Amino acid sequence: VTIAAAGGHNILLIGPPGTGKTMLSKRIPTILPPLSLAESLETTRIYSAAGKMPAGQALLARRPVRSPHHSASGPALVGGGTIPQAGEVSLAHHGLLFLDEFPEFPRTILETLRQPLEDGVVTIARSHSAITFPARFMLVAAMNPCPCGYFTDPNKPCKCSPLQIDKYLSRISGPLIDRIDIHIEVPPVPYRELRGEHNGSSSDDMRTQVERARQIQRDRFGDKSTILNARMTPKQLRKHCKLDDAGEQLLKQALTELGLSARAHDKILRVARTIADLAGEQYIRPENVSEAIMYRRLDRQL
Repeated sequence: VTIAAAGGHNILLIGPPGTGKTMLSKRIPTILPPLSLAESLETTRIYSAAGKMPAGQALLARRPVRSPHHSASGPALVGGGTIPQAGEVSLAHHGLLFLDEFPEFPRTILETLRQPLEDGVVTIARSHSAITFPARFMLVAAMNPCPCGYFTDPNKPCKCSPLQIDKYLSRISGPLIDRIDIHIEVPPVPYRELRGEHNGSSSDDMRTQVERARQIQRDRFGDKSTILNARMTPKQLRKHCKLDDAGEQLLKQALTELGLSARAHDKILRVARTIADLAGEQYIRPENVSEAIMYRRLDRQL
């Protein structure tokens, strides 16, 4: 989660019911830095045009968090209408879009996320014109590993057949999975750990790590239009994500054995760069590449 927040990476949390996927997702906004003035102005314009500005507030200061239900329509999610209006993806601009029960969204609606995830904008076409809304958000999605939810739970038996699991996972297309940088499994928490006094990093600690890593990215790019690793262009990838021989071999092996796409290859490099930044490393180490590959969980199943 810290890696995703630090580099602006899209993340998919996979685990049985009750493992804290939603809680983790709700924690992410607390470790993100506040909006910059430029981001605040952009986001405020969207909310003002949509008539959704909070009463008595001139500028939005906090990053928006949008959580549409899986029954939301296509126009509600990406925008539309007779007079085109911004949808949830645009209302989440410079913020976070949380989609719980990810496979429960109709596949046709999920596919509409591909353009904003790739380009940071959404285009609504009409017969004589097309309107483009900004939609540069961080996607946080959560899902069960199977229809009953307990495929990866060591304490409860799964009731699903392999065919049912495959059908369930196929609701999310390969091209959409490609656009999600990090897929991680959220296991059940043992009672002893749940009752323990120290259950991982505090939000303050995580926020400090995120801010430090983002400062490294600002120093690296210098260009305020691209200050996050998740948004690196191919040219920037070649410049800032060079690997040594061991790292190259690891990545080559993963591409061959997992059948990863070119887009997944680039996602791994971007995530590895963020992992290195969080560790204060100037160069990407083989273990950073290995960790980034581990976060492509669904590539090993689809």
